[in-house]
Amino acid sequence: MTSIPGAATTAPQAPALSSDALTGKRRVAFASYVDENYLPGFLALLRSLALSNPGVCEDFVVLHDDLRPGSIARIRALHPRIVLRRVNAEHYDTYKKGDQDNYLVRKAYFILDVFRLREYDTVITLDTDMVVLGDLGELLRLREGLAAVPQFFYGQHKLNSGLLVIQREYLSDAFCAELDATGRSGDYELDKHDQGILNAVLDGDFVRLDARYNFVKRRLSGDLPVPEDTAILHFTGRHKPWQGGEAGYGRAEERWREFELSDADFQAAYLALSGTLHHDLLVHLGTPHVARTGDVESARRVAAAHIAAGDYQDAVDILSSVHLPLDEAWAHEVFGHALMSVSRHEEARAQLLLAAAAPNRAATAYARLAQMAWVHGDDAEALRHATAGISVDPTHRSSRLWAQRAASVPEQERGGAEDQLAHVAFYMDRQGNAGDKLLPETVRLGFGPDTTSRRWHSVHAHRLFDRAALERVNTRRGLVIGGGGLFIPDTMPNGNSAWQWNVPDEHLRGIDVPIMVYAVGFNAFDGQSYRAGRFRESLRLLVEKSAFFGLRNHGSIAKVRAMLPDHLHDRVRFQPCPTTVSRQLVPGWTDPAGREDTVLLNAAYDRAGLRFGHDYGHFLAEIAKAVRGIGAHTEVRCVAHSLDDERIAFDLRREHGISLPVIPMYDFDNDAIRDLYARTRLVIGMRGHAGMIPFGVGTPIISLISHPKMAYFLADIERPEWGVSVHDRNLGAVLTERAIGILDAHAATVADVHERQRTLWKVTEENAADLRVILGA
Repeated sequence: MTSIPGAATTAPQAPALSSDALTGKRRVAFASYVDENYLPGFLALLRSLALSNPGVCEDFVVLHDDLRPGSIARIRALHPRIVLRRVNAEHYDTYKKGDQDNYLVRKAYFILDVFRLREYDTVITLDTDMVVLGDLGELLRLREGLAAVPQFFYGQHKLNSGLLVIQREYLSDAFCAELDATGRSGDYELDKHDQGILNAVLDGDFVRLDARYNFVKRRLSGDLPVPEDTAILHFTGRHKPWQGGEAGYGRAEERWREFELSDADFQAAYLALSGTLHHDLLVHLGTPHVARTGDVESARRVAAAHIAAGDYQDAVDILSSVHLPLDEAWAHEVFGHALMSVSRHEEARAQLLLAAAAPNRAATAYARLAQMAWVHGDDAEALRHATAGISVDPTHRSSRLWAQRAASVPEQERGGAEDQLAHVAFYMDRQGNAGDKLLPETVRLGFGPDTTSRRWHSVHAHRLFDRAALERVNTRRGLVIGGGGLFIPDTMPNGNSAWQWNVPDEHLRGIDVPIMVYAVGFNAFDGQSYRAGRFRESLRLLVEKSAFFGLRNHGSIAKVRAMLPDHLHDRVRFQPCPTTVSRQLVPGWTDPAGREDTVLLNAAYDRAGLRFGHDYGHFLAEIAKAVRGIGAHTEVRCVAHSLDDERIAFDLRREHGISLPVIPMYDFDNDAIRDLYARTRLVIGMRGHAGMIPFGVGTPIISLISHPKMAYFLADIERPEWGVSVHDRNLGAVLTERAIGILDAHAATVADVHERQRTLWKVTEENAADLRVILGA
């Protein structure tokens, strides 16, 4: 076959930045100074943090200068994200005060190394003589300043030692220089109760926190009980609980001893908690607990956490390690889910049939059985299982979805002509994501105006590409692969390729017509990764086999090239998403004569934890400000690409009293999607195609960046100012200013959109010429 390597490079290269730098996601860490004498206290602190905040697991920076390897191992056993950092012993040698053999003094100096951390946006310090008793969500959501609890005994202008919540502006060279200068001058007071250097520099200029976040033991003298709302209990003073304690504080020390646990007891206590457990902690503590106890319910929970993170083989492994009684329906269902995700379908079927025997798990089990049958092309069997799921639960959405799919004859099994092109894509269901619904047709427009089955043979990416599918493809002129971010590990997992197209290597090798990968995206979220070597192997084979391999942004190109050997790098080229040049591709397109005086707002909620982190409340409040500000200028409406996108309207009304009309774009056909976006004045969107589709029909955009691909696209069109991070501290004001600026200069901005689009169209035309050569046209 004809192969034309080399990328069209008209558009600029995307910046080589980390995902969190692109999305602006806040990086949060805890930090403590730890030595051997205070190690028992720190271990209790780690246990208390996990047991009182089971859904929280940020990096924990351990500042130390003398920890033994065995001590480090004990620390690592309790927390999966320990970052060891040796303190800088040089800087305190020049300070003027203090006995360096005194732990309290050394800690006061060494904790200043926290301000030298540059990897994080927010750092929360905790003393090793603290235990966490309550929710720390308020601290994790803090965005500004340096926060602490004022001293209880010595005046409100000084902060109490132990707890600090430090934001980025203090984690700077300038602030460290000020600390060092004060330390060298000796112009400060230092005793066992405070951090004198820091207090001298701040001089009372810090954010005051409630005393419950640093509730000092001395307030409980006389054996008073610990107040119920205490979030952090601090055992200040000379006598520590692990050293025998102190008379008059027995009830406080009882709270500390709640966390004086063996590793086994700690693991069991964490696994016994209800509610949301953080994936990293659940896996870290649950895996040895299951190995030791063989507990089935714990194994199920750990396996479910692995599945949620896309670690399907790990889920299979942990459930394979325990004996599952026949009546453990939920465990069988999760095991079946894990097995089908690595394409061990016969074993999965057995597990799911066992799960279907229990009424409370039957609907989900039947839906998964229907899914497997559909993947293998057995529509009759898929419909039978889906119907069984509906009979158990008439409201079960997944069962209804598979019933709809199975009831229609898939296009990929219909007859066709030899002059057709085969097309692998994700063909969206009715009421599915509007952007994904539009994509297959738009990809086809890149090859000509006829997008119907007369010219195209559809191959659903999620159905197994078996021998029969291979034979059908090999009777066509070529194979086009494209229609969204197909390089993502968890939308429809399989063990054959580990990306969305369910193709075994054997059948990929068997394709003997030209393969053209067209405008595919690398869609991993910030915090999500491809862990399977299977994906890399499948990707390499695909690149080797392809006559054309085009990715839709330079960020995706960089990610994919990093997974390939050097000699294949030049085969990966830039092909913009065809939605971004819709005005050039749609037959008979004319720009609208007029536009509605509206701004359309889109938000996305799939994988919300990866999108928002601890900042969803901040995001919602800032969007409320922006809606009010923009709404005073132009009407704002909510546009929902999928059903879940409507949540922004519900949350704005419930939390901020704002009511927005909701446009259900998931119900629109492709022409209606393009028409709506072409007739509005501005689109503020979080989904990738809530930016690319309106841009492609000539409408100005502002992207709410919660995924790297948004920044990739804006870099390609050289307009990064058309994006703002969902984590931006001043999101509401920035969004309002930029939106009103675009509306006030609308004609000029539309002209700029057209100019940016011409750049992408030039690349698309150059690639189209190469594709015509490949196809012999």
